[in-house]
Amino acid sequence: MSENPDKVVKTDEEWRAQLSDLQFHVAREHGTERAFTGVYHDAKTPGTYNCICCDAPLFSSETKYDSGTGWPSFWGPITDDAVSYKEDRGLFMRRVEVLCSRCDAHLGHVFPDGPKPSGQRFCMNSASLDLKPKAEGDTDEA
Repeated sequence: MSENPDKVVKTDEEWRAQLSDLQFHVAREHGTERAFTGVYHDAKTPGTYNCICCDAPLFSSETKYDSGTGWPSFWGPITDDAVSYKEDRGLFMRRVEVLCSRCDAHLGHVFPDGPKPSGQRFCMNSASLDLKPKAEGDTDEA
């Protein structure tokens, strides 16, 4: 297995210098913000949600929907390789953790109860995301 040349690796001290306490706790220590407290749980601004740690594009506002859970929810990542997955058996549950593929930041979890077309609910933490609003005239083409 080859190493990803674009992988972002930093020490905890480097991440702490870059992130707020909440962002560090959620993204680097696999924490969770309280429901309905994140800045993006009800955001409607068109744009791209990037990783708070490495600025990698992760989700599009076009796949965001109101799941009623209190966290930003998406039915799919911006590309299949934008995120990676890891089994999470914490809190006496079996869940699938979603990580940024570029820096391994904890983003949230994915559940099989989302809307079409994917049937997936990517339940993310606002603290792990940075919304880059779409400028007027921008298109969704990469």
